[in-house]
Amino acid sequence: MHSGNNYSAKEVLFWTRRDIYALLIICTIPTALYVHLDWKWLALPWLPIALLGTAVAFVVGFKNNASYDRTWEARKVWGAIVNSSRTWGIMVKDYVSNKHALKPLSADELKQVHQKLYNRHFAWLTALRYQLREPRQWEAIYKAHNAEYKNKWFTIEEHANKLEDALKPYLSNEEYKIVMSKSNKATQIIALQSAHLKELLELGLIEDFRHMDLQKVLAEFLNNQGASERIKNFPYPRQYATLNLWFIKLFVFLLPLGMLQEFDKLGDYYVWLTVPFSVLSGWVFTTMEKIGEASENPFEGSANDVPITSISRTIEIDLREMLNESSVPSPLKPVNNILS
Repeated sequence: MHSGNNYSAKEVLFWTRRDIYALLIICTIPTALYVHLDWKWLALPWLPIALLGTAVAFVVGFKNNASYDRTWEARKVWGAIVNSSRTWGIMVKDYVSNKHALKPLSADELKQVHQKLYNRHFAWLTALRYQLREPRQWEAIYKAHNAEYKNKWFTIEEHANKLEDALKPYLSNEEYKIVMSKSNKATQIIALQSAHLKELLELGLIEDFRHMDLQKVLAEFLNNQGASERIKNFPYPRQYATLNLWFIKLFVFLLPLGMLQEFDKLGDYYVWLTVPFSVLSGWVFTTMEKIGEASENPFEGSANDVPITSISRTIEIDLREMLNESSVPSPLKPVNNILS
């Protein structure tokens, strides 16, 4: 997600340049025909086009509000994952102890248990973010203008690296084989966590009430995973997205025809002002459409996504520091002001 500075003019123009080229053609051709071939019949009354523009503005605003709501909900879900992860880290460290143990463990053995529960949680975060970055047919990041922008300005770790390599450091060989054989890997990792907690309960390393508290945190993880999957797998309704796009195309096509007569009233050469003003007005509408499109799917891997890779790294840093580990990874830094 864009962090720090705003989009530069260069980035915006690069992202929308195809629209600008198309708008120049759409606006120049009718103006040239109007002036050089005296096709006065091309000019349309401005009032109905202005009414159409008002209607299109409402539709674009509705879509952008709905798209922003999807992004904001996704950010709240991952904010909850951050909070629950910190809770998990504190509970694991303080609850899993020798207080009620049938056979007390040494300090090093107890720390290994903590590390195993922590590492498995990092594996869950990794599996979840890879699942959320999987492509969907309706996602816009794979369209030419978005893919080109992404390839020029930033990279997404989940698209550049394999899940198999990312999971290996966090799981034992046996657990790795189990998880990789399943379709929903994140869910299976939570199941492994639950089975491990049951084993610790039987060994007396945690007692009943603490076991229930830890299970509640696992339930929160599953709830947040389900909320993320719902946003990922249920797109912004296609009937709204498709009709909105066609309304904008219709308006952009009619826009110069409505401006021809208005600028012609000012004098012979003023009619050519139709081109820049039509391009500018059309560009505003097409760019607003692209902004809504870029916000529809907050996990697809665009510059406006929820930065789940960076959030996962932050969680890993917090939990490793709780265990006073020496090897703590560094926070991810924005690339061209974009945090993935």
